[in-house]
Amino acid sequence: MDELEILKRDWKKKENSFNQVSEKEIYGMLHKRSSSIVKWILIISILEILFWVSLSFFMGDDEYKKTLEMYHLNKVLPVITYANYIVIAYFIYLFYKNFKNINTTETVKKLMQRILQTRKTVKYYVWYNLAMTFFSFMLVFIFQLKYDPNLEKAYEKAIENIGPNLFYAILILVYLLISVVVVGLIWLFYKLLYGILMKRLHNNYKELEKMDFN
Repeated sequence: MDELEILKRDWKKKENSFNQVSEKEIYGMLHKRSSSIVKWILIISILEILFWVSLSFFMGDDEYKKTLEMYHLNKVLPVITYANYIVIAYFIYLFYKNFKNINTTETVKKLMQRILQTRKTVKYYVWYNLAMTFFSFMLVFIFQLKYDPNLEKAYEKAIENIGPNLFYAILILVYLLISVVVVGLIWLFYKLLYGILMKRLHNNYKELEKMDFN
């Protein structure tokens, strides 16, 4: 049994005159827990952007650069990448701001508002990353379809057997399938990682709803 449950159990055993003190103790525990959860959201988001920056650094070899040049993405993709980092950095700032706000909150009502705001920020962050992943796949697909010489050779061979319409239909279907699978895996990762933290925040919110003081 955790500390919060022990406090709640003891609270029920006390006289009514001591209820207010016990509520304050429970609020303090919920406040501490919520602050800790938001701090972990901030830490995880920082580690995530550091991981992607490190990955792009190690992938940026000559072969990778040649591929980007072949697809005519050597100028477009870096701009999109840096813009994406700026957006993610802004989300990290929002997580930091949420952490500071929750850490200094002094009333139940305000803490509940901070929890709702944090959950909303995380939701937007996850959906942004999923949308950006799908957009990146579609961007690479369009440029590859237009500039990849190997794909052009495959097209010339395929039209003799299946025709151009079926060739493009199969190609689009394959890319969509790969995109959906990758986005789905990322969604599951976020669901596991942030979902646990969001569930704990939600539980804290439900406990705060039961309190009757500000």
